[in-house]
Amino acid sequence: MEVIAALQGAFAEHKTSINRLNLNRKLNVVLVRTPDDLSQCDALIIPGGESTTIALLARLAGLSEPLKEFTNTKPVWGTCAGAILLSQSVVGAKKGGQELLGGMSIKIARNGWGSQIESFEVPLELNGVKEPTRPFQAFFIRAPVVLELSSLPDESPITVVARIPLNLLPPSLIEENMTEDDPRTIVALRQGRHLLTTFHPELTEDDRFHEYFIQNCVLMK
Repeated sequence: MEVIAALQGAFAEHKTSINRLNLNRKLNVVLVRTPDDLSQCDALIIPGGESTTIALLARLAGLSEPLKEFTNTKPVWGTCAGAILLSQSVVGAKKGGQELLGGMSIKIARNGWGSQIESFEVPLELNGVKEPTRPFQAFFIRAPVVLELSSLPDESPITVVARIPLNLLPPSLIEENMTEDDPRTIVALRQGRHLLTTFHPELTEDDRFHEYFIQNCVLMK
């Protein structure tokens, strides 16, 4: 069973991508708006949107604590705003702070790529995704930026799934002596059964990241 958190953001597009998959396995999409909806689920996708709004709506729906408990035990994928919520700490939060679910040992910067008008698309280098030599055309819309990986020895290791080539980074992020392995080039990563993407895979007809999540996070024990 597959789940999309339908509190705010691009949940309909994720549903369409999941329904396009042909994995010889039935996947039921549940749109989560209440704790009862969440209790039916085996996995969760937290879509892009506005992270503080998603957190507020979750609190109003009585979902804040159930979502934290879910994140502790089951597969979760956060895209863009969802990536912020899955992070351990955030830089650039709005006044009053940012409520987080945690689950992934990273520090992230909110709106790190710039404003809405600075949105862009770029081909990504892939690791472990089907057809890795075929670039994935990714859309970045007010996207967060990974600043630091901070997993401890007793935690699941972090696997980098996709990076932006250094020469394609926005000029405002490029610094002197910056290398290809700088955390800010990371735009998709997995830790245990959690997946995080700072871009919007659901805005393309390329469903490889949705298939990756199902195969490597949901179905893997």
